[in-house]
Amino acid sequence: MSGHSKWATTKHKKAVIDARRAKSFAKLIKNIEVAAKIGGADLAGNPTLFDAVQKAKKTSVPNDNIDRAIKRGAGISGEAVDYQTIMYEGYGPNGVALLIECLTDNKNRAAADVRTAMSRNGGTLADPGSVAYNFQRKGVISITKTDAVTEDAILEAVLDAGAEEVKDQGGGFEVITEPSQLVEARTALQEAGIDYDSAESEFVPNLEVDVDAETARKVFRLIDALEDSDDVQNIYSNFAVSPEVQAELDED
Repeated sequence: MSGHSKWATTKHKKAVIDARRAKSFAKLIKNIEVAAKIGGADLAGNPTLFDAVQKAKKTSVPNDNIDRAIKRGAGISGEAVDYQTIMYEGYGPNGVALLIECLTDNKNRAAADVRTAMSRNGGTLADPGSVAYNFQRKGVISITKTDAVTEDAILEAVLDAGAEEVKDQGGGFEVITEPSQLVEARTALQEAGIDYDSAESEFVPNLEVDVDAETARKVFRLIDALEDSDDVQNIYSNFAVSPEVQAELDED
């Protein structure tokens, strides 16, 4: 899952990360291929590709896999890459809003996977536009919290680089920017010596909704089911998990 509740979700996922590693690698590779196809193979001249590669490296995707993905995407290897982006809108348990972004070479398969996961896990698909208005496209930079990385240090680095706000997410920070300012803010962090986990364009909810532990469990199960599909690339939602609810989930 991307976007909001990222830190809670990341913690929730650690128990199954080994089983998901192959799927995670495949989705990161797909991001690289698409970025290389759109903007070319030069990392210096293609910031979207640069960020996709950095994220893959942070997740320990082997360099050989990354290099092959760049060549495939850019057409250097002679292989064709043809993915279609499809956005599905829907509601999870207790009306939690969901945007489900697919990157696929088979639209029918993607639609069937999303429909099945939603129907079996308390979700319902919605008409186009009925959920998307709750979200805005933003640049999001995720940074792990350490003793050396403070909110003040991040603010000082990005304040003049187009950052709108810095959010404390418990286990880390998120720098929010307009999509057009993402590269400038990311570069400012690099120049300040602040390491980041990912920098990408995401859908951020206009208003977050607090959920109780039982609803959170149901939403996480739905998200897990959706992410089982190779075609589902990102999931954005508007639910928020309080520290008290997170503590209850940690006991599961």
